[in-house]
Amino acid sequence: MNMMIDRLFEKVSANGHVCVGLDTDYSYLPESFAQQHSTVEEGLFQFNKALIDATLDVAACYKVQIAYYESYGLPGLKAYSKTLQYLRQNQAVTIADIKRGDIAKTAEMYAKAHFTGDFEADFITLSPYMGLDSLNPYLPYVKEQGKGLFVLIRTSNEGAKDIEYLPTGDERVYHVVGRKINELGKEFVGQCGFSGVGGVMGCTHSDEAAEIRAMLDTTFFLIPGYGAQGGKAEDIAKYLKEGNGGVVNSSRGILLAYRKQEHGEQDFAGCARQEAIRMRDDILRAIAENQ
Repeated sequence: MNMMIDRLFEKVSANGHVCVGLDTDYSYLPESFAQQHSTVEEGLFQFNKALIDATLDVAACYKVQIAYYESYGLPGLKAYSKTLQYLRQNQAVTIADIKRGDIAKTAEMYAKAHFTGDFEADFITLSPYMGLDSLNPYLPYVKEQGKGLFVLIRTSNEGAKDIEYLPTGDERVYHVVGRKINELGKEFVGQCGFSGVGGVMGCTHSDEAAEIRAMLDTTFFLIPGYGAQGGKAEDIAKYLKEGNGGVVNSSRGILLAYRKQEHGEQDFAGCARQEAIRMRDDILRAIAENQ
């Protein structure tokens, strides 16, 4: 069985660490492009398609945040589905950013919805804060179909300190969550040495990066926080293992790169590509300096 975590590991080795976040709002479309694609469904999909075509060879994977599409109702969800299908047609690795966190039959239905059918993705994001049993319905898909999870461990938002940073004994809540996720994932380790049960690990605090990487030895990271939130390439390098073991998300930084260029609207996909290349090279440079 081919495990998605092995495919993702290979994509990182070949293309670098950039995860293109397709958190696409209709207002992000250049005005002239939106006029050509006046319906929400076609506008969102064609914008995504152009960015995908421009970045396939410089991106490790694509993260599609479902809330942006849900906000437009059925037309938005059709664009979401078409985006995921187009990514699969192009052998790209997909992450459905859905952050579900429920139990029993409800979680079972979420797993079915996002690992099969119209919304099928390779990886999905989950919240573990109702307990580890909230993850159980997804694990058969990891074991039997090679699918993958990214479970929230330590996020990059300021409010993470409200719960994730609370002390519990000699450690913090996110340490406990991380250890439990790492242990749970041991059963699903691929040939690359990382588990199909990965974790979301914000890079905005790097003071304990080496400790976390050593503790979560088989956990592959989805890393938010780069760029606008303050995370730097040198911070990211510390969360990797021999240069792999993580992908770094950028959404608006890539989607809206054209707004930083004069006449960028005319080549918004080219601007996105250049930003993805800049980000990729920035991270690779930091990894080389960290070795």
